[in-house]
Amino acid sequence: MSKRAVLEVIALDAEDAVAARAGGADRLEVVSDMAADGLTPSVGTFAEIRAAVDISLRVMLRPGDGFAAGDTGELVRVARELRSAGADEFVLGFLDEAGGVDVAAVERIVAELDGCRWTFHRAIDRAADRDALRKQLADLPGLDTYLSAGSAAGVDDGLPTLLAEAARRGEPGYEQRLMVGGGLRLEHVPRLRAAGVDAFHIGGAARWGGWAQPVSAAAVREWRAALSAPLGAV
Repeated sequence: MSKRAVLEVIALDAEDAVAARAGGADRLEVVSDMAADGLTPSVGTFAEIRAAVDISLRVMLRPGDGFAAGDTGELVRVARELRSAGADEFVLGFLDEAGGVDVAAVERIVAELDGCRWTFHRAIDRAADRDALRKQLADLPGLDTYLSAGSAAGVDDGLPTLLAEAARRGEPGYEQRLMVGGGLRLEHVPRLRAAGVDAFHIGGAARWGGWAQPVSAAAVREWRAALSAPLGAV
């Protein structure tokens, strides 16, 4: 496991991307419309961000608010367009009405990604059975990360779940990296790092002044410093 913790920052445009990169972000999650908690960006926005920074970009595939896949044919078309524009890492996650993973939708999209690395996002925090979801997806190609707060309510409520899942890393269904995000605050970091969590995701925390403001390089730098501090440091 790398000693350097991964810091992923949400980027809405090239300005965000440049600031996040300057602050020390390792990777960006590229989305649109944070009023709906992050939807698929346009191909043009992706291309602008790709031209602006040289770090990894994970592109959201989410057609609307909630976690239903909707028209999977349209998602496949969009994924194909993004791949043609150079996207090679993605973020997705779909549930059915009962809160189980929508395996058919996920498998169809993953087939289009053809081996690209991808994150299953916070749909896991709305799943009826997190453990069952992980085991159903365990063998899908490209899946290397789960983004989770441990609870739909955020890290404050989900911390016990996150710590328990971190302790299971390497078990069937738990081979993927756990990336923590969703109400994440700096004070959560020491305990998560001590438990072996090595990936962190921030959105609003990277923007002094909230979502109406662009990413602040200084805010990202503060997170980078916290993630790089020796364990046990204040």
